[in-house]
Order: sequence, then structure tokens, then C-alpha cells
Amino acid sequence: MNACSESMTAPELWLVLAVTVAAAIVSAVAILIIRPLLLRHALAKPNDRSSHRVPTPQGAGIAVIGATLVAAALALAYFAGAGSSFPVVLFGATLFIAALGFADDIRPVPVLPRLLLQAIAVGAVVLAGSCDIRIAPMLPAWIERGLLVLAGLWFVNLVNFMDGLDWMTAAEVVPVTAALALLGLAGELPLTAVIIATALCGAMIGFAPFNRPVATIFLGDVGSLPIGLLLGWCLLQLAGQQHPAAALLLPLYYLTDATVTLLRRLMRREPFWVAHRSHFYQRATDNGFTVTQVVSEVFTLNLVLAALAAFSIKAASPTAEFALFAVGAAAVAATMLRFSRPR
Repeated sequence: MNACSESMTAPELWLVLAVTVAAAIVSAVAILIIRPLLLRHALAKPNDRSSHRVPTPQGAGIAVIGATLVAAALALAYFAGAGSSFPVVLFGATLFIAALGFADDIRPVPVLPRLLLQAIAVGAVVLAGSCDIRIAPMLPAWIERGLLVLAGLWFVNLVNFMDGLDWMTAAEVVPVTAALALLGLAGELPLTAVIIATALCGAMIGFAPFNRPVATIFLGDVGSLPIGLLLGWCLLQLAGQQHPAAALLLPLYYLTDATVTLLRRLMRREPFWVAHRSHFYQRATDNGFTVTQVVSEVFTLNLVLAALAAFSIKAASPTAEFALFAVGAAAVAATMLRFSRPR
């Protein structure tokens, strides 16, 4: 796939499958190895805001991110010069933000230093990106880059905020990354982004059996923060291919739940940086939904959003894109409304 307008070749297709399987195996094996250590040093103890009832180790993100980066790095090295490039800054920023998340898992880092360090990582990724990628060409480039840094910082944190229920992050990340890989098959995404999305998809599949309700291990901030960075970067690459509607549709449930919840808390003058149970998916479990029902609905909704994203690319019409986005927004709103009411 030397250009984003070309479909993926047979060797590249086999590579995608191999990366998925390899990342899943490495992730699962690594979790088995590190879980005894996390049991001793990184237990998440339940409190009034928790969804779990017994102390559970956190830090599986070490395995997930490690498997993602290793599998992606090997694949990118194999296809060096064949339409892929090695995103050194992205990998470095991912490791940096993972280390920050791990430190926060062990001993909470004050909110302002944490946000500043996250902004440095996100800013490095955005500023290292190709100047050819323009999402809003009507704006000066420096303003657009600044807005992308703010958007990236919010996306990194909202993935962390939404990681509050067993299987929730898997129900989000697996459909979105799988959709990105399929769009890559059709030539709508650069090979580098396809490989990273595929590796992340496989690593999350390897993590999923350990996080099924009732979870025996959590991602922790060491996982959710870098996952947000990698996923946000992949979506930025999709938007940079003149598919902004698809890039918004894919993570629309996470974006909407987290953003609406934040605005509600700001209106109530609540400390939004403090852990809480007011996200719509959390309210659903308080309203009679089981954990499995919640994540199943979110997973199904994400499949619908992925289909709408694909149709918006195929339509190649601003009117059709707007209509499909409206359908996706209505589906998200209906799900959140159901979650907010007792069964």
C-alpha cells in the first residue's frame, strides 16, 4: 500500500493478520508473567466510586502497550520503505505517558503536573506530524496545531475516564482499531497507522480474557493513557485523509459520554478531576444493567458507528457525511438515555 488510495496487497494483508495474532499472544503471556508482581505492588482497592468489590491488581497496560509497540515495531521494520515509516516520536511519547501512568497507579501524581506532562507528550506527537495533514485548512497552521494538542490531551484523558468497568475499554478499542484496519484494506489509511491499529487491536484481544467480568486484572493508567494516545494518533491519520466524519464517528460514544459528563460536572461546580461514578455507563450499572449488558450494548453501538464511518467514506459527499453523522449521534444519544434511566 504505497499510497492511501491503493488497496492493501496480499503480503500486507497477511502481515496485518500476523501482527494481530502475535500482539494478542505476547499480551496474554506477559499478563500471566507480571500479574503475581502486580498483586503485591499495584492493587486497586475498592471504594465508593469503584465498580469492583475486591482488591484487584492494576497494571496490565504494561503488557498491552509492550505487546503493541513490539509487534508494531517489528512489522514496520519488515516493511520499511514499502509505504511505512517508523514513528519514533509517537513511540517515545507512548512510553513516556505510560511511565507517567504507572507512577500515578503506584502513587497519585498531582493533577497540574500530570496534565502538563501529558500535554508535552501529546504536543510532541502533534508537532512531529506531517505538515501536509490539515484537518481545518481554513485556519492558520499554528492555531490548528494548538487545537489538535488540546483535543489530543482531552482524548487521552477521556479514554482513562471511561476505563471504569470490566471489558469497557476492550468493547471500545477492539471495534475501533478493527475498523481502522479494515479501512486500511481499502486504502483509506497509511500503512503505518494500519499496523499500529492492528497491533493495538491484537494486544487488547489478548488482555480481554483477564478483564472479563469479574475482572482479575485492570489496565491501570499505565494502559489507558497510552492507549488514548495511540488511538487518537490513528484517528488523526484518518481525519488527515479527508475523512473527519469517519474519525469522529468511530469513537463517538466515548467522546459523547465523557464530554457530556464533564460539562455536567462543571455546571455543578464539582471537582471534575476527582474520581466519580457519574458517567452514563456507570449510571447504567446503578440503574439495573449488568456489566455484561452495558459492555455488550457499547460494543454493538461501536459496530454500528464503524459501519456508518465506512459508509461516510464510501459516500464521499458532505451531505451524506452529515446525515450519517447525525444517525450516529442519534444512536449514541439513545444509548446514553437508556443508560440514564432505571430498567
